Amino acid sequence: MRPLQKQIIDELKVLPEIEPDKEIRRSIDFIKDYLKKYPFLKSIVLGISGGQDSTLCGTLCQKAIAEMRQETGDQSYKFIAVRLPYGDQADEQDAMDAIAFMQADETVRVNIKAASDAMLAAVEANGMTVSDFNKGNIKARERMIAQYAIAGANSGAVAGTDHAAEAITGFYTKYGDGGADICPLWRLDKRQGRAMLELLGAPKHLYLKTPTADLEEDRPALPDEDALGVTYKDIDDYLEGREVEAKAAEKIENWYLKTQHKRHMPINVYDTFWK
Repeated sequence: MRPLQKQIIDELKVLPEIEPDKEIRRSIDFIKDYLKKYPFLKSIVLGISGGQDSTLCGTLCQKAIAEMRQETGDQSYKFIAVRLPYGDQADEQDAMDAIAFMQADETVRVNIKAASDAMLAAVEANGMTVSDFNKGNIKARERMIAQYAIAGANSGAVAGTDHAAEAITGFYTKYGDGGADICPLWRLDKRQGRAMLELLGAPKHLYLKTPTADLEEDRPALPDEDALGVTYKDIDDYLEGREVEAKAAEKIENWYLKTQHKRHMPINVYDTFWK
């Protein structure tokens, strides 16, 4: 095993293999424990894209909420699935299929196009040019603003879909989809999350869907693997301690090293990892 590989595995707590049923239970209990610790919280809020990660996270959140209602007798607990399209999105049906599968208590729709475009215009009014990539990050942050607004109106916490295969590459927007209160999938890689969804009986087209952040307008629905230059199979193998080709390992480690700031709280004078 490569020296940095072990360090990354230890940091992200990835197991070489999992028992899907036990990890499902572990995540549900984690969500419930969080709600019990903070009894003023009565809802969990999650943005649903229709991909593997939000389908799994949403299903786990809904199950945890249902158990909280049953165990406490408090019917005010609820899971809120949030659709956050930028205008009309091509994969809308996938998102609705995911919400139907998880049987979300409540569905809220917030179209972020007006807010994103207004922010873009306000910045460019200063004579600056905002790239398409930068605009994609604006969209991701507007989505998190909406989720926290909904959580604030419903005594809620925001769930995030971050997992190990995403964390290792920093493939998320800092303070966008990377900003959340709880991350029930943290520790899992893509392969493991897919196994959990399969056990849960999710529709195959949701967990076999090609992963895409779909933030760029110049390159719509760009597959994650194309953007990263490495496959999720290689990332999963790396995280599970398996051997991968040197070129893929170097690519993964390069992503890890240059995105360390995303896995760290805002840097202060005592931090040294970045020097």
